[in-house]
Amino acid sequence: MSIREDGAAAVDWVARYLERVPELPVLAQVEPGEIRSRLPESAPEEGEPFDAVLRDLDEVLMPGITNWQHPRFFAYFAVTSSEPAMLAELIAAALNQVAILWRTAPASTELEAVVLDWVAQLVGLPRAWHGHIEDTASTSTLAALIVARHVTGREAVVCSEHAHSSVDKAARMLGMELRKVTVDEQFRMRPDALQLDGVAAVVATVGTTSTTSVDPIADIARACRDAGAWLHVDAAYAGGAMVCPELRWAFEGVEMADSLVINAHKWLFTPVDCSLLWTRRPDDFRDAFSLVPEYLRTPDSEDALSLSEYGPALGRRFRSLKLWAVLRCLGRAGLQDRIRRAIALAELFEGWVREEPGWELCAPRPFSVVCFRRDAPDEANEALLERVNRSGEAYISHTRLNGRYVLRLAVGHERTTEDDVRAAWDLIRREALRVP
Repeated sequence: MSIREDGAAAVDWVARYLERVPELPVLAQVEPGEIRSRLPESAPEEGEPFDAVLRDLDEVLMPGITNWQHPRFFAYFAVTSSEPAMLAELIAAALNQVAILWRTAPASTELEAVVLDWVAQLVGLPRAWHGHIEDTASTSTLAALIVARHVTGREAVVCSEHAHSSVDKAARMLGMELRKVTVDEQFRMRPDALQLDGVAAVVATVGTTSTTSVDPIADIARACRDAGAWLHVDAAYAGGAMVCPELRWAFEGVEMADSLVINAHKWLFTPVDCSLLWTRRPDDFRDAFSLVPEYLRTPDSEDALSLSEYGPALGRRFRSLKLWAVLRCLGRAGLQDRIRRAIALAELFEGWVREEPGWELCAPRPFSVVCFRRDAPDEANEALLERVNRSGEAYISHTRLNGRYVLRLAVGHERTTEDDVRAAWDLIRREALRVP
């Protein structure tokens, strides 16, 4: 076994995958249990060469891969792992940093602070905010609600009916009461519907899951301030787009928030997982999470920053390295170009839907997600989505708006072109003719 030879083979496999992924099915074309049935029931007694792993990757696992790296992956929120981040992930695995303390991983700890500061500047957040990395926005939101309850001593959480399900799950895990607020005609939280008596936290969203609508942060922040409630802003999807100054309207009032999350693995071209969590109240985070047993006490603990004291996890891996590589290799201009291109492609698709008889747009499009449907019963739209996805030519997802089944096309992959978007629209219209 040679790291040089096997490493070269692995990098070559990745390069070939990126070259051929446009020809692969977007959605995995297998049935549940099919991949497992092709794998041995037990680990081998003796070690095997690495090329056997790559062989079975091709022959056994690849049929079960849904290709999130495909330029016609339009479901959910498109995520792209850019090439600098892929290589940085390899290096991070080799270094295998375990950042339980500053002492155990000084470079990892300090680079994390640097890249969070860099991103804060890129998206227009206050420079004084404290930032660190969690795995996903679900964990970041959970952490924020833990701190909110710790600070306020209250047990209720408020969000809109279009907030991400991670808020529901966090409230359930914490045993907190969840209150849903109605939305306006643009699917934004209605500040006039807020009732904040006994509320620990309000979760407002910049880029909701179904429609990417933007809650009115400034009005919500003022209501939270008056009621003594914590304001957490979920900008997991759209926050990365704030690198473009023309989109900063979506962050109006964000400086009044107590915490905010942006997923670098959504629109900052960094592989899963890399969720950026900032707060203007770091002392409250540390008070809620800091627990340093004797075996973790060190002579430099009073002077050094240990990020494990600001969140649920003790062990923390070197996630900042891949984000640092993205920021270094793409720069502000590269990020802006990719985001603007995605928005322009979504606008193009939106125009095609608007102009096509028998189709309708179902929500405003502030960023790069188009909500639309065929002028037909819900069952026909659901059958259409299944036909499109089973074709392997594109992958879209759905939601429900005002009680109706709605299709979603999300543009965000850095390699998606106008030809890809056109191919998806042609496919959707072609399959629609085959659905009663």
